[in-house]
Amino acid sequence: MGGTPPTRKPASPLCYADSASDVYMGYADRTEILGTLNRLLEAERAGARVARRSRQDAPTPAIADLMRVVLADEAHWCAMLSAQIKRLGAVPSSVCGDFYGKTMAIADPLARIAFLNRGQRWVVRKLAELLPRVRDDALYAQLRAMHDSHVTNIAAAEAVHAAHPGGQ
Repeated sequence: MGGTPPTRKPASPLCYADSASDVYMGYADRTEILGTLNRLLEAERAGARVARRSRQDAPTPAIADLMRVVLADEAHWCAMLSAQIKRLGAVPSSVCGDFYGKTMAIADPLARIAFLNRGQRWVVRKLAELLPRVRDDALYAQLRAMHDSHVTNIAAAEAVHAAHPGGQ
């Protein structure tokens, strides 16, 4: 049994996955991320303005308290989104989303809460679509926290809505 061992050939070519681009690997590119972050910023800005006005006009303490919480949350996420956009080397949008005008056109406070929740659900959907495609760990963590916070706000708004007459 002497001699030289047989030469082994690899079963497959070398894998260059570690040198592939983020887009090739299924992650969102910088342009998509920045576009989504700016759209979210515009929506959060609109949500903050809705909450501020709705808190002032709130017919009950429960609605005023809910709007206080939503306002603080929306303002926090506006600041976070602006900071992340700047960190990525871009300029944050200064636009307020058209959601503000649509929501404030609703006079009934409970109907406005329901519509506000539609906006919150939109944010949750957009974040759920983007999160698996974010490779930046710091950005991912912030967007995940934003997602979870919006889910919490949706549940709180549903509870306030259900607790008021006609809020089913």
